[in-house]
Amino acid sequence: MEVVTGAMTTLLPTLAGLLKEEYDLHKNTRGEIRFLKAELESMETALLKISEAPLDQQPDVQVKLWAKEVRELSYEIEDSVDKFLVRLDRRAQKNPHSFMGFIHKSIDLMTKAKIRHKMGTEIKDIRSRIKEVSERRDRYKVDSVASKPAAGSTIESLRLSALYKEATELIGTEDKENDLVKRLTEGDAASKQQLKIVSVVGFGGLGKTTLANVVYQKLKSQFDCEAFVSLSLNPNMKNILRDMLHQLEKHNYSGMSKQMWGEAQLVRELRDFLLNKRYLIVIDDIWKSSAWKTIKHALIENKCGSRIITTTRNLDIAKQIGGVYVLKPLTLAHSRKLFCKRIFGTEDKCPPNQLAEVSHNIIKRCGGVPLAIMTIASMLASKKGNDWSKVYQAMGSGLQDSPDVKDMRRILSVSYYDLPPHLKTCLLSISLYPEDYKILARDLIWRWIGEGFVREEHGKSLYEIGEDYFSELINKSLIQPADITNDKASACRVHDMVLDLITSLSREENFLTYIGGQQPVSAPSKVCRLSVQSLNEGNVKQMATMSVSHLRSLSVFEQDISLLPALSSFSLMRALDLSYCSTVDNRHAKVICNMFHLRHLWLCKTNITQIPDEIGNLQFLQVLDVSETKIQVLPAPFVQLTQLVYLHIGISTSLPEGMGNLKSLQELKDIYVTSPSMLHGLSKLTELRNLCIRVYEWNDDYKELFRRCLSNLVNLKTIKITGVHRSIDYGVDNLSSELQQLQCIHLTDSINFNMPRWISSLSNLSTLLIQHLETLREEDLQVLGNMPSLRDLDIWVVKTTYRRQRMVINSSYPFQCLARLKIGSSIMELKFAQGAMQRLETLEVILSVQRTWDQFGDLDFGLENLSSLKQVYVGRWYDVSWSKPEPEEAGDAIWQAVHVNPNKPTLEFVMFKL
Repeated sequence: MEVVTGAMTTLLPTLAGLLKEEYDLHKNTRGEIRFLKAELESMETALLKISEAPLDQQPDVQVKLWAKEVRELSYEIEDSVDKFLVRLDRRAQKNPHSFMGFIHKSIDLMTKAKIRHKMGTEIKDIRSRIKEVSERRDRYKVDSVASKPAAGSTIESLRLSALYKEATELIGTEDKENDLVKRLTEGDAASKQQLKIVSVVGFGGLGKTTLANVVYQKLKSQFDCEAFVSLSLNPNMKNILRDMLHQLEKHNYSGMSKQMWGEAQLVRELRDFLLNKRYLIVIDDIWKSSAWKTIKHALIENKCGSRIITTTRNLDIAKQIGGVYVLKPLTLAHSRKLFCKRIFGTEDKCPPNQLAEVSHNIIKRCGGVPLAIMTIASMLASKKGNDWSKVYQAMGSGLQDSPDVKDMRRILSVSYYDLPPHLKTCLLSISLYPEDYKILARDLIWRWIGEGFVREEHGKSLYEIGEDYFSELINKSLIQPADITNDKASACRVHDMVLDLITSLSREENFLTYIGGQQPVSAPSKVCRLSVQSLNEGNVKQMATMSVSHLRSLSVFEQDISLLPALSSFSLMRALDLSYCSTVDNRHAKVICNMFHLRHLWLCKTNITQIPDEIGNLQFLQVLDVSETKIQVLPAPFVQLTQLVYLHIGISTSLPEGMGNLKSLQELKDIYVTSPSMLHGLSKLTELRNLCIRVYEWNDDYKELFRRCLSNLVNLKTIKITGVHRSIDYGVDNLSSELQQLQCIHLTDSINFNMPRWISSLSNLSTLLIQHLETLREEDLQVLGNMPSLRDLDIWVVKTTYRRQRMVINSSYPFQCLARLKIGSSIMELKFAQGAMQRLETLEVILSVQRTWDQFGDLDFGLENLSSLKQVYVGRWYDVSWSKPEPEEAGDAIWQAVHVNPNKPTLEFVMFKL
């Protein structure tokens, strides 16, 4: 939301907090704060209206200047208020209970009075500036700006051009066209009579409308009637339904009599008309599920073999509609053909040798998006060869501003302007990452939280809300999911064309500035956020022209920070990411611990070996990562950081006594349990959602403490225990009622132990990983098979039983939700019978082929019986100590079983040595 309203989201609650009695402000000052709060709330509303202006009715320059001034003023006010709070809190920390403490307390009373007086003076100055801004708001009639976004005329014209492309221009659509036609036409006699829907989904510019139109033109002659209607961000549903009826009825349509009909009448007329007809309808560019629901009422499900094609950028909407078809980008070969055809008029002609490399790089950067390829190619057609490199350097930087590129950005920006304010901010913040960077979801979400972009919601943790934001951006095709397990992405990438858009918007809004990249960027005089992607002499000169005194966020992707300005100059820093910066050491740690405004601090893989006592100064700190450092112990004042919600320490780093004070913690990673008192402290962290602990020396005294600890953590959803002792199962059999909220358990690097019995009653457990399970028994399969929510199971078995027949998994082991199974063992002892694991989509088997073949005489795992299987991965251990050669038919046997499976899953082999 910050890109829209500046610091309002965090500032307004802070102003409300200042009015509390504990700050003992003068009556006049309290009145001034109430005035500021009321004025800023009103301005926030106006800023939200401006952000929702239609694309083709953007506010004029004066209104944009007013909005920029308000946002910058909100930052300055927040800085002043934060300074006030920091000064008070720092004084409060210096009151030991002694005679000198009495002296300090008396001095502090006078000091605090001075601080409050200074605050009052600053508030009066701010009030006068607020009044000036308010007067300008009245002059420019800001509140009269339209409040609903709509697609601009450029968008409509480009959509029309997609509808009327000549067949000769449609490169790379043939395979997709055949695939779509196949989906719509194939099937047995009964299915051909049923209504079929295919929903094409992908981000802007990928060619959804073009593909839908090609298929529509190819099939429409086979139907009694047909219609192609295009929606927009905020469609007029009466007009859409009228248009559909007009196309379907053709010459029988009497427009004048039906112009007065409402939605209900039009829906009834459409249903009556389509009752006994075989129809083909394309509904293009659906943005909201409400629009689909309205149209769906009109599309009667007769048994005439009717077909519907929809297109959307939103994966959630595509899933609601059904028949999801994810549109893939063009291949590199097809991209090259389209590029050449657009420039040279024929796909067979190639760029001259001197332009071969740069054209290849340009094509790659377009990422297979037809709109991007055609736009850039059209622009290059009118440029000299020596200008192509400049165009390539500008791509992705948001700097190329030709009319064609602006039109392309407008196509993509429709998705951006459709976002709510808080998601706009989250999306623009992704522009801090370099091109082609794989962004871990966890790091990104905690970054959003640390910067205050995630708004609290009742009943959810901040991280869960951040996960919803991440999923929404994926569903709207604005970021690309990566590392997907069980339909959940743990990372993402940003398409170069989307990166170009958000970089351009970030620069325009002065939201974020970056150093490095393909081309130098002119930096604003006043920088709020800075991303350092590379450093050289030219970059250093560029930074010398910047004003960094108000810098709120710094991310460094360069290992050497010696060329940066001194960290001490960043006095108002709120988010600092120096991960992997090898030159960051204890000297920097001392400076960082005096950055009193810090909320987010990422120092993993730096050369810091000691955190100073001044860490207690960071009273606002919420997110801290000091993992993969050589820090041995955190100092005693660390436990004063009561605002921490996320803490990741190194595996050799110890926490001080009193960790129970960190009561706001929601995620705690890599804590090493070395004493009973640590378990006692852990039990006080009742807000914990995710916990990762290490226990290498199990003491029998831990049993009851461990049970008490787990029973107190009533919000815990994920627990990962490394170094588990076999007796960890003892004494916790009666925990089932306290642990019902648990969704994920990892037990790793453990001494060999048996399946914990207490997990059998965890009705919400969806993910289970167990390493070093001593043996897998039939009773273990019974326990696992009856867990109602288990979706992801990962087991590594240490010992196998010498048996002549495999354990058969059949319908008596329900595994009713299991979607992914990974099992590692020297010998694969399982076989799947008909009806087993009916929802299993991914199977990973790691085994020694020689030993398995020697024991059972075959590799028949019953893969053909897994009815939902999509992917099979087989990891083959090559055991150098095993004298028998691997059977030649081993691989063929697995290939054959997969081939017989009616679902035709993919198969991948991986070979590695024991």
